[in-house]
Amino acid sequence: MKLHRWSFVVALSLFAGSLPLADFSGQAQAAAFPDKPIRLIVPFPPGGSNDVLGRYIGIKLTERLGQQIVIDNRAGANGIIGTDIAAQSAPDGYTLLMISISFVMNSAVRPLPYDVEKSFDPVATVGSAPNSIVVYPGWGVTTVKELVARARAKPASIFYAATGIGGFNHFGGELFKKVAKIDIVMVPYKGGGPAMTDVMGGQIPVMFSSLTQVLPHVRSGKLKVIAIGATKRNPAAPDIPTVIESGFPGYEMYAWWGFAAPSGVPGPVSVRLRKEINAVLQEPETKKRLLTDAAEPLTMTPAEMRKMIREDLKKWRDVAATAGIKVQ
Repeated sequence: MKLHRWSFVVALSLFAGSLPLADFSGQAQAAAFPDKPIRLIVPFPPGGSNDVLGRYIGIKLTERLGQQIVIDNRAGANGIIGTDIAAQSAPDGYTLLMISISFVMNSAVRPLPYDVEKSFDPVATVGSAPNSIVVYPGWGVTTVKELVARARAKPASIFYAATGIGGFNHFGGELFKKVAKIDIVMVPYKGGGPAMTDVMGGQIPVMFSSLTQVLPHVRSGKLKVIAIGATKRNPAAPDIPTVIESGFPGYEMYAWWGFAAPSGVPGPVSVRLRKEINAVLQEPETKKRLLTDAAEPLTMTPAEMRKMIREDLKKWRDVAATAGIKVQ
C-alpha cells in the first residue's frame, strides 16, 4: 500500500512538472520562428490583385520577421492548383497561401481536391474592395447604359475576360447579366493579370474586376471604369458611379484578401504571423497604400474569418444555382 501511494505521488509530480515545460516549449517555438525563409503561394499569375497585395505585404513581413518572404506564383485552374499545393504542404508556418474571395467561389461551383473550411487555418485578413466594370478605352463605351444597349442590340456578341468558371470575374459578369437582363460571353484566362492585359490591348472589350486591381491602369489611361459594384462611391475614385445609381439595382459585390496556412499550424506560430501581419496593416504607409488603391484595411480574428468564409460559401452557392454557374 505504501508503495502504491508513493508511485501515485511520483506520477502526479511528473505530470504537474510537465505543464510549465509544455508552455515553455510553445513560447520557445514562437520565439525561434522563423529561422528560415517563408514561402507565400500566390495561386494566380503576376499582375493581379492577389499578387500585388501579396508582394507588398511580403516585403513588409520580411522587414518585421527578419526572414525573406518568397513569393511563389502557382497559377492555373482559377487558383485551384496553387491552393492544392498549399493544402499538401507541411503545417509548420513556413508555407502561407494568399487567399481571396475566389478561394470560396471555386467551392461554390465544383468539387475540389481540398476543403476550404477544413484543409486550411485562417491566419489574417488584409483588405476588401468593390468590384468594378472596366472597358477598353477605345471601345467607345463610357456608361453602364451604353454597355447594356450594345449587349441588347446584339446578344452574345460581347465578350468579357475572366479567370475561369467560378472566379470573382466570372461571378461579377454573371451577376451583371442577371441584373441587366443581357447575354454576354465569358472568355477564361489563367489569371487577372493576363486578362487585364488583353483588355488594355483591346483584344477583349470588358472585364469585371476589383477596383484595386484596375485603378493604376485607369489612372494611366489604359483602362476605363464605367461603374463599381458598391452601395456608394469610393473615395479613391469619387467620379466613378455605382452600378446601382446607373440604373441597375441589385448589383453589389466586393473582393477580399487574406492569408491562410495548411491546417495544423502550431498555435504560437499562427499567433506570431497574425500579429506581424496586423502590425503591417496598422502602418500609416500600408493604410495609405490600400486606401489609394480603393481598398479598405480589414482585420479579423481566425474565428471571424471562418464565419466569413462559411457565410460566403452559402451566398455564392445560392448565386451559382440561380445563375446556372457550374463546371461543364
